[in-house]
Amino acid sequence: MKRFGTAVWRAGLERGSGTISTESGALAAHPYGFASRSEGEPGTNPEELIGAAHAGCFTMALSVIRADTGFPTDRLETRADVILEKIGDGFAITAVHLALRGRVLGVAADAFLDLATKARIDRPVSKVLKTVVTLDASLIA
Repeated sequence: MKRFGTAVWRAGLERGSGTISTESGALAAHPYGFASRSEGEPGTNPEELIGAAHAGCFTMALSVIRADTGFPTDRLETRADVILEKIGDGFAITAVHLALRGRVLGVAADAFLDLATKARIDRPVSKVLKTVVTLDASLIA
C-alpha cells in the first residue's frame, strides 16, 4: 500500500503560507503556516496532523485487539498530544502522549489498560515516530 500527501509553500517562513492536501481528498488545499504552527492562528500544522494520524492508528489497532479478546466496544476516543520543543538551534518532536477514553462492556479498568498498552506497542505510526509515547487510558461510565 502506498498513500501520499502534498504540501505547497509560498514565500519565507514567518510571512509565508501553504496548503496541505491528501490523496483521499480529506484535506484539499487546507491552509497551514508559521502562525498556525506557533501562534495559534487558524489553519493546521504538521504536529497536529501527526497527532491525528497517531491517534487514528492507535485507536484502530485497539479495536482489533479488543475484538480478538471478545469485549464489545461502544466507543473509543484517543487524543494524541505531540510535543515540539526547541533543541539547540532547531526543533524536534520529543514525545507523544496518548490519552484514551473508552466504553468497553464487561471489562475492568486494569484489563482495559492492558489492552491499550498492547495497542500502543509496535504500530506503524508509533514505529515511524520513534519517540517516547506515553499512554493514559480510562473507561467511560
